[in-house]
Amino acid sequence: MSAPIKENTPLKGKVALVAGATRGAGRGIAVELGAAGATVYVTGRSTRERRSEYDRPETIEDTADLVTEAGGQGIAVPTDHLDPAQVRTLVDRIADEQGRLDVLVNDIWGAENLFEWESPVWEHDLDKGLKLLRLAVETHAITSHHALPLLLRNPGGLVVEMTDGTAEYNRDTYRVSFFYDLAKTSVLRMAFALGHELGPRGATAVALTPGWLRSEIMLGHYGVGEDNWRDALETTPHFAISETPRYVGRAVTALATDPEVARRNGRSFSSGGLAQEYGFTDLDGSRPDAWRYLVEVQDAGKPADVTGYR
Repeated sequence: MSAPIKENTPLKGKVALVAGATRGAGRGIAVELGAAGATVYVTGRSTRERRSEYDRPETIEDTADLVTEAGGQGIAVPTDHLDPAQVRTLVDRIADEQGRLDVLVNDIWGAENLFEWESPVWEHDLDKGLKLLRLAVETHAITSHHALPLLLRNPGGLVVEMTDGTAEYNRDTYRVSFFYDLAKTSVLRMAFALGHELGPRGATAVALTPGWLRSEIMLGHYGVGEDNWRDALETTPHFAISETPRYVGRAVTALATDPEVARRNGRSFSSGGLAQEYGFTDLDGSRPDAWRYLVEVQDAGKPADVTGYR
């Protein structure tokens, strides 16, 4: 499939790896990087030959096609990021085919069915909790270990550690359960540590969180689609602040095209916060600022009202 010709392609000639791009934020990020002209390697375990553990239809091949349709070049590579040998083979392939890596997005997760809401550590299923940590933390470490030498070949590389919640929000807020809280906070700290190691070597690392994401799984949970997502507000009014996966994708693209992104090294950001700074919008033209809304409206116990927040 050939990419359409686009004039606004600031990432043309750049190479990105979106690790964990089957669906959700990873897919939205990959597509937006493609829309900016990048060559995007998309990885995951769900392929057209191997059904998702979630028993869902999304595949990395579909994501790669969407990247190409958006204007970039999408390349799907089935990869289990818990297997260092597979990740090493993936990076070797990128090096052989492209000779460079400019953007690494660590979005591996795959633990939606492993955490238990408000379950203390002594009651939480231990095997599921430990597997969650492996999927959410170990995979990121393995991927960075193998990919960063390639990213450092050229100055200006960017690493984006995807998580749930900003450093400020997660510092003061208990997130779901012991294992979930530990996983998402660990990823925030990863970005800080990577920033310390990459900054002096000419690259930048940040942590990034979407807001309330209208992922395929979330839409399915509410029994709605993207075209009628507002029907979910009848049962969950605060869902009005939600955003598409493309919104956080535009946040990554804004970072990747910012010549002064190094000033953000080691810090955490949200899609809504970056939208206020860079001026991008969600697909509907709005700028939802979910984390500010959560603090000032939802967590404060106020009625749902997104006025001034999107």
